[in-house]
Amino acid sequence: MSSVQTTKMTNYRWVICSMLFFATTINYMDRQVLSLTWKDFIAPEFHWTDDDYGTITAVFSILYAVFCLFAGKFIDWMGTKKGYLWSIFVWSLGACLHAVCGWITMKYEGLDSVEALRAVQAGSATALSIATISVYLFLFCRSVLAMGESGNFPAAIKVTAEYFPKKDRAFSTSIFNAGASVGALVAPLSIPPLAEWFGWEMAFIIIGVLGFVWMGFWVVFYEKPNKSNHVNVAELTYINQDAETDADPKDADDEGPQISFLNCFTYRQTWSFIVGKFMTDGVWWFFLFWAPAYFSDQFGYKSSSGMGQLLIFTLYFIVTVLSIFGGYLPKYFVEKKGMGAYAGRMRAMLLFTFFPMTALLAQPLAAWEASPIDPAWWPAIIIGLAGAGHQAWSANLFSTIGDMFPKSTIATITGIGAMAGGLGSMLINKCSGKLFTFAEQQGADFTFFGFEGKPAGYMIVFCICAIAYIIGWTIMKVLVPKYKPIVVE
Repeated sequence: MSSVQTTKMTNYRWVICSMLFFATTINYMDRQVLSLTWKDFIAPEFHWTDDDYGTITAVFSILYAVFCLFAGKFIDWMGTKKGYLWSIFVWSLGACLHAVCGWITMKYEGLDSVEALRAVQAGSATALSIATISVYLFLFCRSVLAMGESGNFPAAIKVTAEYFPKKDRAFSTSIFNAGASVGALVAPLSIPPLAEWFGWEMAFIIIGVLGFVWMGFWVVFYEKPNKSNHVNVAELTYINQDAETDADPKDADDEGPQISFLNCFTYRQTWSFIVGKFMTDGVWWFFLFWAPAYFSDQFGYKSSSGMGQLLIFTLYFIVTVLSIFGGYLPKYFVEKKGMGAYAGRMRAMLLFTFFPMTALLAQPLAAWEASPIDPAWWPAIIIGLAGAGHQAWSANLFSTIGDMFPKSTIATITGIGAMAGGLGSMLINKCSGKLFTFAEQQGADFTFFGFEGKPAGYMIVFCICAIAYIIGWTIMKVLVPKYKPIVVE
């Protein structure tokens, strides 16, 4: 009997998966600080409108998209260990830099306190100047944040391909991708209280420092599986079960053929991933960026209030719990139903397209006067279901890359897709900001499906979110109807 059969398999791959989970959690907490502080803490100081905030989120999204285009190639070139370290260093630095925007604005305007900023008459030339200067300062900080954060998913997906066989990748991806939900879950419970107690500036600094702490753990714990002292031969054999070789597991580390950056765009598989990301990432980012403002605008529950925090917590608790199941579903189709990895993944993704459709009910139930519970709970639950559908969809969408592309190109394709997702996010966030400002100004003159003013604007965006996934899945299926791995001549 061989040593592979008699030696108990180590499970170090799950330690690495947990590291990816914590990195993604920190990533989304850094991203959430602004959305949880702008409406109730920052906007009163800088006289921002919804359109100003929409501009900041849109520019962040477009810069994130541009950086993603190159971040994946950078990770493939630098390697996952060094590449991930650079990525989280830059985004943690960017997060901390937000804290100085208020001080610089005050100095530029010749003001000596936050109270003086708030005391400026709304709509005056000085208020407009404060808003403009502060928006530009935040845009700079968001650009640094976007540069660093663009490397998170290319690096994490590449690490997943290094440490997990194809049949386990969607499940492992769903676990680390749940970090996005957990980050969004923890954020409303921690960030508004930090802003309330210590000022919004310290909220950015404290959350930003977490990334520097993570870097120390990554240096100690990560090595490629064939070089790690914590991975035995049995685990290596399991990890490399898809490799078409009878060689020693330690030698089964073939990254596959290199594909040039431009040639990546010649494959239908690349465009399938691009479409999937473009059509759906903006929906998740809309929920992430606008949910706190939505509950404040529609129901008067500020993000710093107990009810506001509970609503956001409930929303992302639903996302976190249900989305992990989404990573297991294709594994069930493969192992129990005998389907191929790609077919099982597409079947699961089709089922997940129906979750976001519940967003069509968010506004109608929010206006339900005879509701037996506070009407705010309905959109919290519904957006939670829609978000869970997105996260489950996303975990499987990411895994389609590893199904069909060589490991040498996984980060590059992930970056290209993330760029498309960033473009989609830029469109939905900027257009939403303009739409909400316009709808609020028009009041009862702006109607949609029986709603007036800003509620009508939210109803329009919820309708777009509801149908985006089924459209994306249909186009993906047309582009790649069956499993077809990339063969480089």
